[in-house]
Amino acid sequence: MIVGGSIHYFRVPREYWKDRLLKLRACGFNTVTTYIPWNLHEQERGKFDFSEILDLEAYVLLAATVGLWVILRPGPYICAEVDLGGLPSWLLRYPESQLRTTHQDFVEAVDKYFDHLLPRILPLQYRHGGPVIAVQVENEYGSFNKDNDYMEYIKEALLKRGIVELLLTSDNDKGIQSGSVKGALATINMPSFVKDSFLNLLEVQNDKPIMVMEYWTGWYDTWGNKHNVKSAKKIQDTVSSFIKYGISFNVYMFHGGTNFGFINGAHHYSRRLSVVTSYDYDAVLTEAGDYTVKYFKLRKLFTSASGFLPRLPPLTPKTVYPAVSLLLYLPLFDILPYLNKPVMLYTPVTMENLPINNGSGQPFGLVLYETSICSGGLLHASVHDSAQVFLNDLSIGVLNENTHYLRISKIQQDCQLLRILVENQGRINYSWKIQNEQKGLGANASINGILLTNFTIYSLDMKMSFFERLRSATWRLAPEDYLGPAFYQGTLEAGPSPKDTFLDLSNWHYGFVFINGRNLGRYQDIGPQRTLYLPGPWLNPEDNEIIVFEKIRKGFYIQTTKKPQLQN
Repeated sequence: MIVGGSIHYFRVPREYWKDRLLKLRACGFNTVTTYIPWNLHEQERGKFDFSEILDLEAYVLLAATVGLWVILRPGPYICAEVDLGGLPSWLLRYPESQLRTTHQDFVEAVDKYFDHLLPRILPLQYRHGGPVIAVQVENEYGSFNKDNDYMEYIKEALLKRGIVELLLTSDNDKGIQSGSVKGALATINMPSFVKDSFLNLLEVQNDKPIMVMEYWTGWYDTWGNKHNVKSAKKIQDTVSSFIKYGISFNVYMFHGGTNFGFINGAHHYSRRLSVVTSYDYDAVLTEAGDYTVKYFKLRKLFTSASGFLPRLPPLTPKTVYPAVSLLLYLPLFDILPYLNKPVMLYTPVTMENLPINNGSGQPFGLVLYETSICSGGLLHASVHDSAQVFLNDLSIGVLNENTHYLRISKIQQDCQLLRILVENQGRINYSWKIQNEQKGLGANASINGILLTNFTIYSLDMKMSFFERLRSATWRLAPEDYLGPAFYQGTLEAGPSPKDTFLDLSNWHYGFVFINGRNLGRYQDIGPQRTLYLPGPWLNPEDNEIIVFEKIRKGFYIQTTKKPQLQN
């Protein structure tokens, strides 16, 4: 019987992989499942990264040493509430390319990715002495269902490259018919144990064991909404039913972790909502790896079912550091010389279509578009997802997916610099809408119907190399109050042995925090998330550079706390 729990290696600091896996084992689980995010492993087309937090092989081998089996979910699409459902943004450079279909451009890209990825997985399979007992074919395709040949293609792509373990598909009860494929075990995703939910599964296959690939222990949060919670008693009752009926299952999530950097996705049902930085998910372990009531209820249940369990690993210590004053600042437009060389184009293009990163465009972050205008009037521009508009250094308004027009006052004398700063707030990760998730400024920006041309375009992808260059800048003493986007610098004093903490951003408005050049993620004053998780291993002993990129208005200081703050 598979008793699995999901922990995504790319959402957990590498230094804590072993701690989280030991806690999974000590709770009574025998299997860890993880998605594999194509968009992080191949940010630039043909350039692969399996280092540090993305070292998939090290993670799988570590799980084996802890005594866990592994189920891999390589996609190519994974959903997972990550940007574009884990598909690389450079696929959007080809507007005719149909994502998640057998369209030639898409499957050629998948084939090249699998040619690189699968040789890493092959020796990790159970029949070759490794811990991998199953591999999933795509993910929830029944909810997409654009191409009847697609699932067969992906299945064959795995088989012909040497996958010999059990193949799975994974869908909700309504998607099983169209999402399953012959030769793979169909599994089901569900929020609770309802016998009728298994009827569609049994129609597809009544001669195979039942497995719940995702039993949701909680749910993800989106900016501006309440924090989602699910009762521990419900989790206990549902898992008891799985055990009673001999149903294999995987809890999603056992430990959610964090959407560090810009990796969060978004959804669009009645309106567009971005996933928050924390992927706490109200899971069995908290975002910072702490035990919950759910954990102890499940451990008690598994102990009664199987007897002996390993002893509990110790808690990860947390601490409070002295408040950080951010006394130095650089307004946004002062840092332009420290960015990569801008692109000059006659008309603007989306971030994916920028001629940078070896023809792969820009995957994440913000883009600044500049052009000279000599008269005012009605500005029309299509932006995704959100833009601040400036005349020279003066803020004159905002644009977003619902606001395409902005009145620009009459320009009295010389021509002025129109600046449009566009932020990608996370590409949609679910539904057919992924096809049209290009970010940035559309080509047809105009004033009074006259097309704007001759743009200078800066990529603000906020990579580590940018912050290394920024250290040579002349930072200025910050005023008491400052409106508009700016970078603020301070020092977090961690002492000789740094520990985990949470940064309290409650007197800031909207932006991102970087610790020693590493992007901790996005904060917003609309909640529900009020704090950012800062892992101790990412801190240096003694002094650490904190840079805040605040888009709206300067805050005062940053305090730390031992516990996250989330609004229910």
